[in-house]
Amino acid sequence: MSVDPITLEILQNKLLTVAAGMSERLVRAGQSFMIKEMEDCSASLFDVDCRLLAESANIPIHLNCVGIVLRSILDHHIPREAWRPGDIVVTNDPYLGGGSLGSAHTNDIVTYAPVFVDGALVGFTGLMAHHLDVGAMTMGTRGWNTEIQQEGLLIPPLKMVEEGRPVPQVMDLILRNTRVPAALENDLYAQNGSLVAAAEELAAIFVEHGDAMGEIVDLLIRHGATRSRQEIAAIPDGVYRGEVPILDDGYAGGPHMIRVAIHKTGAEITFDFTGTDPQISGPVNAPLSTTMSAIYYVMRCLTDPSLPNSEGCREPITVIAPEGSLVNARQPAAVYQRMVCCHAIVDLVMGALADAVPDRVMADSCGCQYNYTSVHDPATNRWYGFGEVTPGGLGATADLDGIDVMACHVTNCSLPPVEATEIESPVLFLKREYQTDTGGAGYRRGGVGQTIAYQVLQGGGIFTHTSQKSVIRPRGFGGGLAGAGGTWVINEGREGERRLPHAMGDVEHLRAGDTVTFHTTAGGGYGDPRERERERVRADLADGFISEDAAREVYGLEPAAAEREDA
Repeated sequence: MSVDPITLEILQNKLLTVAAGMSERLVRAGQSFMIKEMEDCSASLFDVDCRLLAESANIPIHLNCVGIVLRSILDHHIPREAWRPGDIVVTNDPYLGGGSLGSAHTNDIVTYAPVFVDGALVGFTGLMAHHLDVGAMTMGTRGWNTEIQQEGLLIPPLKMVEEGRPVPQVMDLILRNTRVPAALENDLYAQNGSLVAAAEELAAIFVEHGDAMGEIVDLLIRHGATRSRQEIAAIPDGVYRGEVPILDDGYAGGPHMIRVAIHKTGAEITFDFTGTDPQISGPVNAPLSTTMSAIYYVMRCLTDPSLPNSEGCREPITVIAPEGSLVNARQPAAVYQRMVCCHAIVDLVMGALADAVPDRVMADSCGCQYNYTSVHDPATNRWYGFGEVTPGGLGATADLDGIDVMACHVTNCSLPPVEATEIESPVLFLKREYQTDTGGAGYRRGGVGQTIAYQVLQGGGIFTHTSQKSVIRPRGFGGGLAGAGGTWVINEGREGERRLPHAMGDVEHLRAGDTVTFHTTAGGGYGDPRERERERVRADLADGFISEDAAREVYGLEPAAAEREDA
């Protein structure tokens, strides 16, 4: 049978709609702020051979991670013939598949439902979500863990629902190992309900297209592979090398290096991380599943953004990562803050390819920076937890200024509204404002950072933070200048002020009335700042993104002359 391009495009968008709807249902029904406010979840659809059909565009670090976990489950734990209609399988174990081909970290619980049509297994739906607490050493798994067992309950692939009937022992096991059982139970029910609804929608698509569906899926995947190869072929052939440091592991070690050799030949590209430093004590090691996700993300940045996010797009891409290294951790390495490595991988690849495709790459961004505060109320025995993947500045490109104050690259979490955080947690926000003169100067300016300040209203608070680009500032490209580094301060401008370690720090204990302030990292600039259009410099000056001194000394514009021209 022949399938015309219009039918193919319609079906591709149907599948995307089902995947997007799966994560949107979870966000609407979720209870914890990680899901309902930050939207830290991603959904995927697969055929029976575990080939990716469509993926929701939520969290880039989940790109194909849901599929990698599913393959590990099918190959090593629950084979296809053991799945039944109405089943739901759950896991959060980063160490599956004989290596680190599992979940992104323990808080990312992923569930799967099989899709049956007329008694035959035709596919799967998968949904990964970041849950608030899974019983680690500290609330939310923050702190400087040194092994995976310190990062909470490890759930091997288990059926939590069998043929439509819940298995209470599995849910009981999970809820006995969390500080927030009510929220986790609600979120898991919402996750499973979203999963099942999407499975029914995917089954309906298979029924609608009948026997032709197999051919259509093959065409979709071949089309994605063809488009991907066309984009890769446009990158000049060669071997491109680079390295970036991981500043600190939280235990006074470092810097630790991630190294890559990018081999581009024809329409194929290989990312070889041989030479990367071994895994380290702190929790910044990356499972292989997340390293692959970071590579898939950066390739989407460097190619046509309209490419369908399907299995075929990954066919021309190969990742080589030595086991036991920073980018392919071996058990029992701690991995909770694997985003440190994953953000570094994005900047590493962009920098390595800057000479090959200067019009496609982005200068360094703010990287991995976050804060998390948890408070225990002994009167009610209730835990409160809030945090954010703290937005900073994104790097500039050859054509565009960097985005100001955004969670960059593989993160993409929404910024929780101040009001929502204050309602749910005993904190009061004091400040959230742009920082002047932080974005790296250039023909295109790096995105500016922000200053955030909040006060803890109740004692017994525990605070952790990360900011890898505080000392080694985000690089500018093509003559652009580096973005500003970040700084964490407890009780800034008050008695007891103390600045926290630049890269990482252990758990900080907060008292009622203590304040936390973060001056975030900003993005690197692109190109010579003296070549920036005068009207853009004047606009930046008027908006407060740059000071008069920067306008004069860095961009070569006399503010007085700018005022005369405006008049």
